[in-house]
Amino acid sequence: MEQKYKEIISKSACTKTKRSMPYKWDLNIYRGCEHQCKYCYALYSHKYLESNYPGSIDSNEANSNKFFNNIYIKTNIAEELDKQLSKPSWKNEMIAIGTVTDSYQSIEKKYELMRDVLEVLIKHKNPAIISTKSDLILRDLDLINELSKVNFINIAVTITSLDFEIQQALEPNAPFSEDRLRILEIVRKQTNASTGLHFMPIIPYLTDNYEHIDSMFKSAEERNIHTLLAGPLNLYGKTRGVFLNFIKNDYPEIYHDILAIYKNGRVDRNYSRELYSKIIKIKKNYSVDMNYIKVIKEKLVDYREIENSKQSILFDY
Repeated sequence: MEQKYKEIISKSACTKTKRSMPYKWDLNIYRGCEHQCKYCYALYSHKYLESNYPGSIDSNEANSNKFFNNIYIKTNIAEELDKQLSKPSWKNEMIAIGTVTDSYQSIEKKYELMRDVLEVLIKHKNPAIISTKSDLILRDLDLINELSKVNFINIAVTITSLDFEIQQALEPNAPFSEDRLRILEIVRKQTNASTGLHFMPIIPYLTDNYEHIDSMFKSAEERNIHTLLAGPLNLYGKTRGVFLNFIKNDYPEIYHDILAIYKNGRVDRNYSRELYSKIIKIKKNYSVDMNYIKVIKEKLVDYREIENSKQSILFDY
């Protein structure tokens, strides 16, 4: 299907999140995503994907094609962000960028909207978390470094598998996992930014074995990555039909096992407990931190102390 792009005007930059996360605001500069990840949760977070035949695998597949092949570009996103951060009511709170769609998908090469967004964040010294699967982010290493000197910024990449065949099946248009690890290695060495590896979603019976989990921790430790987050797949709304259809076609041997632990959107509790027990056991062999919120709070305190010191020096002078 032909890729279609459409420029749109956004009414606001950041959306307040209701989730229990270490940030209160989401910012996404695109709607739709070219990566075509089979587990993409954004399929059920976009109203324009509503189907006339809810629950149908075929209709879900058709709607996923709309999401993957129709990309909407919020051309005024930086201007709206500047307005929002300039308001007296703005409290310099954490903004998460790219939580729904990748801000560094290939169309970003043309529009360079992330550079404008980063410049606004630097202007206001506002903390941020950027999540991506693309090494295009290295284009903006200069601005990431500049922001990292004035406030907290975390660069996180999502990796589902270091097995090439599995990764390509799950994420047909996304950059290779090794390239994503290279992102974190470079960011860690060349900036003051915090780095995170997101091993998620973990796919039951496909990427949840000891070798897969251990390889993630080992890769993170070798590159001195600050944090590793891990979590199992959830299957809500449109995502359920698209993902199950994929498993049925590509991995039929685990199809019925997966159906058995997904009676609803969340994975079975017993499976989840066993998975996390395995993760914690493996984690003991490595020094990588899994307490994301703790790392953020510690670094934010450091930046506040630095800023207070600067103010004190100016006052004394």
